[in-house]
Amino acid sequence: MGRSTKAPRGYRLGRRAEAAAETRRRIVKATFELHSEQGIADTSMTDIAQRAGVSVGTVYHHFATYAEAIVACGAYVAEHEPAPTAAIFDGVTSRRARVEGLVYALFKHYLRVPALESVRRDRDLTPELDAFAREETKSRRMLAARAAGPRDAALVAAFTDIDVFRALRREGFSAADAAGRVAESLNLLLDAGRGAGPRSN
Repeated sequence: MGRSTKAPRGYRLGRRAEAAAETRRRIVKATFELHSEQGIADTSMTDIAQRAGVSVGTVYHHFATYAEAIVACGAYVAEHEPAPTAAIFDGVTSRRARVEGLVYALFKHYLRVPALESVRRDRDLTPELDAFAREETKSRRMLAARAAGPRDAALVAAFTDIDVFRALRREGFSAADAAGRVAESLNLLLDAGRGAGPRSN
C-alpha cells in the first residue's frame, strides 16, 4: 500500500495558525498606517479591511470591536516604534546635552508615529485611548524632569509637546531642524535662569 499523501493533522493546524497570525499582523499594520494617514476617528473597519486586503468579516473575526483594533495598534507601536525612555540619558552628564537628546528623541518619535496627534484629538473614543494619551503626557513630563530638573520640567514638557512639533512642521521645518531650534531655545531660556515653572498671576 502506498503512503498517505495527507499532511499530519498537527501540521495542518500549525499552518492554519501561522496563516491566521499573518492575517492578524496585516490587519494591525493596516490599522497603524490608516491611523497615521487619516486619524483614528476617521478610520473604519471597512477601511482596515480594504487596506489589509481581507474581508470586513475577517477583520471582525480577529477584533470583535474597533476598540480592540485600537488596542492592538497601540501594542504594535510599543513593539515597533517604542517611545523614548530614560535610557536616552545614559552617559549624558550635562543638562544642555540631556535637553537636546530629549528633544531629538521625542521629535523623531513623533515623525515615525504621526497617529500620536490623533490619539490626543480622539482620546474620547475609548477609555484605552484616553489612558494611552495620559500615559504619554506623564512619560514626557518625567523625561523632562530628568533632563532639566523638577523646577524646569513644565517648560521642557511644554516645548516638547507634539503640538509644537506639528506647528513647526506645518511651517516647513524638517524634523531635525525643528528639534535643533527647540533644543537651542530651551537651553537659552534655561541658561538665562528663566526656566522656572509656571507662575500664578
